Amino acid sequence: MIRLLLSGCAGKMGAAVRSLASSRTDCEIIAGVDLLGGTFEFPVYSSFDAVQETVDVVVDFSHPSALSPTLDYCRTHLGTAAVLCTTGYTPEQSEEIKEAAAELPVFYSRNMSLGINLLMELAKTAGTVLGESFDVEIVEAHHNQKIDAPSGTALMLADAVNQARANCMKYTYDRHSQRKKRDKAELGIHSVRGGTIVGEHQVIFAGSHEVITLSHSAQSKELFAAGAVNAAIFMAGRSPGLYDMSHLIQNGKEA
Repeated sequence: MIRLLLSGCAGKMGAAVRSLASSRTDCEIIAGVDLLGGTFEFPVYSSFDAVQETVDVVVDFSHPSALSPTLDYCRTHLGTAAVLCTTGYTPEQSEEIKEAAAELPVFYSRNMSLGINLLMELAKTAGTVLGESFDVEIVEAHHNQKIDAPSGTALMLADAVNQARANCMKYTYDRHSQRKKRDKAELGIHSVRGGTIVGEHQVIFAGSHEVITLSHSAQSKELFAAGAVNAAIFMAGRSPGLYDMSHLIQNGKEA
């Protein structure tokens, strides 16, 4: 039985992870960390310093500000893996994650959906096959409570296409402020916020007289919770290193 510490346990994604984990027999949430507190079937602490239980994996669905405390906890309790599911990290925090992976087992993906990660591979392939003759635009839509824009997933998709184009593309987020024709190396990223949209992403390849659109629509937060729990099971007992969904997918193929 894999013992989990859930950071952000009182939030919406925390609720989805709690519900999913309670139905599984291979893992158990034995403690939580959340500034809002909460009364659940496990003890909830306001900080990592107060946690008394011994855990195998920390699953973080909280806030970017919790990154350092999460990694510090894992350093203090060597052998504990971190599954980072939060979006909105700064470039400096992304470097912090990479540095921590030299001494800790760290799983980080800007989207925990298997479908999104498949979309990323398809976008990368399309970027390679279609080449510079196709303009690329990414449109993402989320609920009106989401803080960061563009989404981490949109940036992940942009990076995949950019990689296929030898990293020569420049990201454009604010085209309305520019009065000029579209640059060939431009990659537009656009955000929509409204209602209760769970998450929608489109990668548009617009060429001469034809348009190819790759898309993914999330219907429930449960799919992200499932990805996080599966990642936690995968990470238990792993050696230090930086892992992502590609490792989880490959592990599934080998199983």
